Amino acid sequence: MKTSHPKACLQQEISNVGLSVIVEAKLREYFSALGDIKPTCSLYDHIIREVERPLICLVLEHAKGNKGKAADLLGINRNTLRKKLQEHNLT
Repeated sequence: MKTSHPKACLQQEISNVGLSVIVEAKLREYFSALGDIKPTCSLYDHIIREVERPLICLVLEHAKGNKGKAADLLGINRNTLRKKLQEHNLT
């Protein structure tokens, strides 16, 4: 009888869960933690910045620091990537 490796099983389970499901769960946690507190900043801008920074970092890591390849993977112009790197203090 063939036994699956535990790490392979976990990776398969994770890949079966869409990113939107994970994001939704985290946003529910965020709103639950807020309770009755009203955010003082633009919630949309805040959430986008929180997601954008790790996305850019991971794509750059995947592209081995090649900004042209990273921009292509992200589907944005290299100048836009440069601007976002500056915005997130990733230069």
